[in-house]
Amino acid sequence: MSALSFKQLKIIGVRPILLFVGGSFAVAVAPFILVWLSKTFYPNLYSLMIDQGYWKGMVPIVGSWIGGSTSQLVLKEVVKCPDQLFITILVMDNVLVNCWTILMFQFIKKSDLWNRRFKIDDHVFDFVPDNVQTTTDQKTSIILTSLTSAVVLILSYFFIRHFLAKILILSLVGLGLGNLIKSWNHALVLKTGGFLIITIMAILGLRLNFESFSLPVSIILFAIIWLLIHFLVMTILAIVMRLHFAWIPIGSMANVGGISTAPAVTAAYNEEWMPYAVILAILSMVSGTTWGLLTIWLFGFF
Repeated sequence: MSALSFKQLKIIGVRPILLFVGGSFAVAVAPFILVWLSKTFYPNLYSLMIDQGYWKGMVPIVGSWIGGSTSQLVLKEVVKCPDQLFITILVMDNVLVNCWTILMFQFIKKSDLWNRRFKIDDHVFDFVPDNVQTTTDQKTSIILTSLTSAVVLILSYFFIRHFLAKILILSLVGLGLGNLIKSWNHALVLKTGGFLIITIMAILGLRLNFESFSLPVSIILFAIIWLLIHFLVMTILAIVMRLHFAWIPIGSMANVGGISTAPAVTAAYNEEWMPYAVILAILSMVSGTTWGLLTIWLFGFF
């Protein structure tokens, strides 16, 4: 976040946020629509979801995709999802999100091609030099930036325990440091952030567990179609608003992936957009439980 200036923050505009909200809405409402349609076109799935209670496992997915682990656990308790179903759904969720992340990595790399096909002229601004300079002044800037960042992170480790509070506070502090300290080295923090994101992605991959995975195939297909609807809604919104196609995977990963994967996917296109991905991911984390409650309310009609 300390790589982002207030002038850059204004450039994000309303359209990417509207695209992100549209993606969240699709995640929350799509499972209700699919189950409603299945009542007519696929009664077996409807029976599986409603009569056998699998819908209770779908609600924590909404929390997981939009809000992260905290919202997922809160919604599990609200909807009283059985533990065994929750664990199984959790494995499916991890597999789907990791596969989706790979797809979004590939999609964002081709976003310029999609822009040309749909004749979208939405330029990417170059805010920060690609290389970290090593002149005398820049060496001082690098030392100051590194030491300040280290002190802030150490203090946050000892004094801020709650994860969401830590993310919000560090984001605000980083935004302040990057704008208030004139000699702040924006290129350095971008490079460092990129390396750390790669490390996080590697750790997430090591945590995948395929054991105890037993779900009806129709439930897995249901979740895949659910993701595709989410992506289709965001694509249509991007075309209507004439928005750069790179915002689709960024917004999607801010919804489905979260605070770690959204910046990682963004870095595959432009590292300078990573702070925007962080902002959208934070919006996702603070709104996930609310969207999940909407899903519960909709399923109440059944």
